[in-house]
Amino acid sequence: MKKRVLEINNLTKKFGSLYAVNDVTFEVYEGEILSVIGPNGAGKSTTFKLISSFLKPSSGEVIFNREKISGLKPHIVARKGVVRTFQETTVFKSMSVRDNIIIAHQLQAKSNLLGFFFNTKLAKEDTQRFGKSADEIIEFLGLSDVKDELASNLPHGLLRALGIANALACKPKVLLLDEPFAGMNHDETRRCMNMVKQIKNSGVTVLLVEHDMPAVMEISDRIVVISFGEKIAEGKPEEIQKNPKVIEAYLGVEDEELGI
Repeated sequence: MKKRVLEINNLTKKFGSLYAVNDVTFEVYEGEILSVIGPNGAGKSTTFKLISSFLKPSSGEVIFNREKISGLKPHIVARKGVVRTFQETTVFKSMSVRDNIIIAHQLQAKSNLLGFFFNTKLAKEDTQRFGKSADEIIEFLGLSDVKDELASNLPHGLLRALGIANALACKPKVLLLDEPFAGMNHDETRRCMNMVKQIKNSGVTVLLVEHDMPAVMEISDRIVVISFGEKIAEGKPEEIQKNPKVIEAYLGVEDEELGI
């Protein structure tokens, strides 16, 4: 039997009288890629923010490994193992790829800020450990050729890859990827898809929000569909492609975009 790592129970978020997310329930199983899809404004990104605790739910809860995490501070949730990336590329443009990844290990630090300032023994050990881990992540994601390149010089696809590398530095058990393929050309998308598959194969569960339907249909083990803040379907890619409610929700979208 597959182990449930995340339980999304009756999750609801209201902004005034508007329901951005309304009574959404689904489960995420260990070692799978689960994609959350839906038309623009459906509530996908709000759902991600609720799961990663960047927003507090109006009602409902998020359970991670049998522990309620909804309402906790985001850095506490990340430290427990639920880590998200962002649509916007959040990297230090004036620093190298390797240095960006080293800094992203901050949640793993045993020393405090004062220790790093005075370069204490514990801080030195942290720095050495973070450097080794950064090199492993660089090798794992195939970024060795650009590890010394300034982030400001990277093309869009590699900037996205750096964002994923920074998330891996937090040692996630569940990785939430918010539109990782956005703005990529075909080759960049294929490279990023391979990265996501590698991450899954390494034992990290992946929860994905994405608009690129061909990529979603190819990469996902299961798909949850949200429309107007409510879950309207859940199943394997081939089931989602044939679901009448999903097709209706995407009316006005070219069939090729939905992957039908």
